[in-house]
Amino acid sequence: MDIRKYKKRIRVAAKTEKADLVIKQAKIVNVFTGEIMEGDIAISDDFIAGIGHYDGNQVIDAKGKFVVPGLIDGHVHIESSMLTPQEFAKVLLLHGVTTAITDPHEIANVAGVHGIQYMLDKSEDLPLDVRVMLPSCVPAVPLDSNGATLGAEDLAPFFHHNRVLGLAEVMDFPSVFHTNPDMINKLFSAKQNHALIDGHAAGIEKEQLNVYSAAGIKNDHEATTAQEGKDRLDLGLYLMIREGTVAKDLKALLPVVTVQNSRRCLFVTDDKLIDDLVDEGSVDHCIRLAIQEGLNPITAIQMATINTAECFKLDNVGAVAPGYKADFLLVDNLEKLAINMVFKEGKCVVKEGTLQEKGFKKHAYLDENLPEINAAAIELSHLALPLSSDFCNVIEVIPNSIVTNHAKEHITLENGVFKPSIEKDQLKLVVAERHHQTGNIGRAIVKGFGLQKGAIATTISHDSHNIVAVGTNDEDILKAIKYLIEIKGGISIAIDGEAIAALPLPIAGLISDQSYQTLYRQIGDINKKVKLLGGYESFNPFLTLSFLSLSVIPTLKLTDKGLFNFQSFSYISIEA
Repeated sequence: MDIRKYKKRIRVAAKTEKADLVIKQAKIVNVFTGEIMEGDIAISDDFIAGIGHYDGNQVIDAKGKFVVPGLIDGHVHIESSMLTPQEFAKVLLLHGVTTAITDPHEIANVAGVHGIQYMLDKSEDLPLDVRVMLPSCVPAVPLDSNGATLGAEDLAPFFHHNRVLGLAEVMDFPSVFHTNPDMINKLFSAKQNHALIDGHAAGIEKEQLNVYSAAGIKNDHEATTAQEGKDRLDLGLYLMIREGTVAKDLKALLPVVTVQNSRRCLFVTDDKLIDDLVDEGSVDHCIRLAIQEGLNPITAIQMATINTAECFKLDNVGAVAPGYKADFLLVDNLEKLAINMVFKEGKCVVKEGTLQEKGFKKHAYLDENLPEINAAAIELSHLALPLSSDFCNVIEVIPNSIVTNHAKEHITLENGVFKPSIEKDQLKLVVAERHHQTGNIGRAIVKGFGLQKGAIATTISHDSHNIVAVGTNDEDILKAIKYLIEIKGGISIAIDGEAIAALPLPIAGLISDQSYQTLYRQIGDINKKVKLLGGYESFNPFLTLSFLSLSVIPTLKLTDKGLFNFQSFSYISIEA
């Protein structure tokens, strides 16, 4: 804190010195009282000094517009947008988000501590306040094959970083339940550093939530039903209501929000692709959607501002009030939340819907400390799936969900080998290890994509980020995988033995080195090309594919080591 700025702010509040900026004729959303109030907003440097009647060196007439606190996304993986932190910041600011709580566990699973450092370095000195929760589960579970392993000793130095808030989503419930030493050391280290701990309680029963609460975990974003939401609120957890590209839980969870408990609820996006971020928005989309579903507009705004700030003990953001950072937006009405201007620490960063880029520090996007793809050679014979029975365990995709169903079906065998069936919508799913040349290749049967031909592959494969592919035949699967390796990671599509489209992601196989505008066009192009394969259009096939190897989410998933059953937390045979 600069003592000169501190003294100046007090003088501005006392009206013994003019404010740097005054916003007049505004309707201020008071997130403390739930009311709309009127008054001048006096800004001194990067903080709000007072509300009342003030004079300033610069005056902006809000002309009756609403002033809303800068929005906060309480849980997001920047890497899932495929953008660098700088480009991600540009998109979020256009949607009124001035603070983001991020967990860099995607890049950490590829690059370990170098990945965390990359995200911290590249998010420095941006007009977006990027706060970091340290990845708690790298790998997600000990069984996974990822690029790095992070223990308590690896994470400990990061707790002293001024933008690190705590330990991110604890996904490995069995390790907490059984007080696994490595997990307990991470949790205890966080407590010793007075740090926060995020939850990840997918598929966890109410009484089992006690284990998380007892460990000091204070929130969870994995509730998918109103009852699960109530269970979390009952036990004192903050309820994070998620609305991302794949996981869309807002409509299911909103009925649990009441006048009595709303201040314990907040909006998060978790994983959202660039095209959805640009077209829909971030937590501003959550606000609009919640209002459409009948939630009071000010309550919805609280759930994307002050509630999130209080959850993460951020005592100077989330409200338009004296002593708070001058992070706010001007909107014409609260229901549509059409953003006219965005201010970050007293400076206008968005004006009439246009980003003001002068304040952006330019970062070099590529980093030699990040590893490249290191997969063993893959041949056609490696993809064959020999089976002793035609009655098998099948992964069934649930549209717009990261949860899958465990189906059991008769499949087609040809000479004792699984043959994909377009008619039955039974396709081949492949996960190939890409970090240490182990040669591990997991194969399984998946339904729900509806592809009529070809294959798609990607190096975005939560959380270990191996290569994952789905297709109607082995030749196209192999072509998609090999082309993916050739372009150093990303997304690829193959039809009839030819690679027809690709989206390069050269930063750890997860992130583009292009501007958000360029990436937006590229993702639009590849979304058009994937339609040539047929398939269902009610969900995003790339992001859905990327979650089919996430073993800490119910019910059946595939890793490079085989078919994983979340319920038994073990690998199972494909034959049922």
